[in-house]
Amino acid sequence: MEPAAKKAQMRKRRHRRVRKRLEGTPERPRLCVFRSNRHIYAQVIDDWNRRTLASCSSLSRELRDELAHGRSVESAARVGEVLARKCIESGITAVVFDRAGYKYHGRVKALAEAARAQFAEAGVQGF
Repeated sequence: MEPAAKKAQMRKRRHRRVRKRLEGTPERPRLCVFRSNRHIYAQVIDDWNRRTLASCSSLSRELRDELAHGRSVESAARVGEVLARKCIESGITAVVFDRAGYKYHGRVKALAEAARAQFAEAGVQGF
């Protein structure tokens, strides 16, 4: 097996293992992150009702012109800020963070910390 395929397979395995214990409820939905080589995507999901409540990515209309590209830590932080702001506007005050099998490092960490800071700034629980 190629190293890249093995790495993706191990990430999927970690993601399945974590998702056994992690669930998004209507009161505390799941903030899920997907990281590609070029962009970063995040969405807030209510698993009970199977609905996406808010989403944002480095390709979003609000950020497309502002970001040079989506593969930097700074762009991930901006995605986290915008997503947290959308959550607060729609009344979501607490989320569960799902890193989707990725290490809590680099872009994933920047997105989480920026969202956490935005929640704290608004004076809500966050995650």
